[in-house]
Amino acid sequence: MTSPVRALWDAPSAAPAPPRRVWRDWVLVGVIPPLAFLEAALRPDVPWRWLWAVVLAALVPTLLWRRIRPLTMLAIAFAVGSVFGLATGGDPQLFTTAYFLILLYALTRWGSGRAMIGGGLIVAGGILVSLVYTAPNPSDVIGGIAVVVMTSTLGLALRWRAGERARELDRVRFLEREQLARDLHDTVAHHVSAIAIQAQAGITVAPTTPEAATDALRVIEGEASRTLDEMRAIVRALRRDGETTDASELAPTPGVPELRALADGAGPAVDVRVDGDADALPPAVAATLYRIAQEAVTNARRHARGATRVDVRVRMDTAGVRLDVRDDGEGAPSVSPGFGLTGMAERAALLGGTCSAGPAPGGGWAVTALLPRTGWTS
Repeated sequence: MTSPVRALWDAPSAAPAPPRRVWRDWVLVGVIPPLAFLEAALRPDVPWRWLWAVVLAALVPTLLWRRIRPLTMLAIAFAVGSVFGLATGGDPQLFTTAYFLILLYALTRWGSGRAMIGGGLIVAGGILVSLVYTAPNPSDVIGGIAVVVMTSTLGLALRWRAGERARELDRVRFLEREQLARDLHDTVAHHVSAIAIQAQAGITVAPTTPEAATDALRVIEGEASRTLDEMRAIVRALRRDGETTDASELAPTPGVPELRALADGAGPAVDVRVDGDADALPPAVAATLYRIAQEAVTNARRHARGATRVDVRVRMDTAGVRLDVRDDGEGAPSVSPGFGLTGMAERAALLGGTCSAGPAPGGGWAVTALLPRTGWTS
C-alpha cells in the first residue's frame, strides 16, 4: 500500500470519543419512520413504495449505534438496501433514504481508518449494484457520487476541527501545569528552604545560645506566614471562575523593588544592585527577574559550600535587561538541570531570552539571564 493509504489504514478512531447517544438520536428515530410512510402515501408512482417504507423504518434504529459502531451500522443499512433493491428490481426512489447519509457522515466523523476504507468499499459496491437493475444516467451517477463525497468531506472536516481543538486544549493545559509548577517551586520552595536553613541553625545554636534559637524560630514563623499567603494567592487565582475578583484579595506581583527582600534570612549575605530605571520594566519582565533571582539566591544558600556572599546585579539598557547572580562558594562541577534551573530557563524563554547557570571563573556559581527588549515588546 502507498504511504497515504497506509496512514489512513492505521488511523485510530476519532478523539475525543463520541457520545453514545444524545437527544437528537431519539428525535431522528421517532421522526424518520412516519416520514417514510407519509412519503409512500403521497407518491403512488414509486414501485414497491410500502415495502420500501417498511425497510427504511426497520433500518432507522441503526442511527442509535452509528457513533460507536459506524462501519457495522453502515454495512447493515447498505447491505439490506442493496439486497432488497435486487429483489424488487428497482432503485429505492423514496427521498427518505437520504438518512443513509447520516450513517456515512458518522463513519468519517468517528470511525477508524480501517472502518473508513471498508465503508468506502461498501458504498462503492452499493452504487455498482444499483447500476445493475437501473439504466445508468450519467447525471444521476455524478450527482450521487458528489453527494457521497461532500458528506464524507464534511465528516472529515469536523473530525479534524474537533481533533485540533482537543490538541489545543491539551497544549493549554500543559502550559498551565508548567506555569503552576514554576510558581509553586519558586514561591514555596524558596520559603521552605529558608525555613530548613533556619531550623538547622536553631538546632545548632540552641544548646549554647537559646536567644539565637528563639530568633531562628521567629524567622521560621515569618517565612511560614509568607508561604501561606503566597499559597492562598495562588489558590485564589486558580479557583477564579471568571467573576471579578477584588484586587485586595490577590498578592501583588513581585518585581525588581522586591529584590531587596532577598537579603533577609540566614546564610551568606546578599548584596543587590540595580542599574537603570526599574519602573520602566513591564510587570511580566519584572516578575521574571525576581523569580529567577529568587531561585538563584535560594540555590546559593542551599548548595554553595563555604559561600559568604551572593551578588545580585540587574542592568537595564536600550537592548534589554541582564541579571547576574554569583556566589563566592567553592567551585562546583556542572550539574544536570533540576526543576529550579529548568523553571528559570523556561521563564526566560517565555520572554524571548535565555538563562544559563554554571561554575563561575575563579570559583563559585553564576546564573545569568538575558531578556532582550524585543522579547517583551513584540
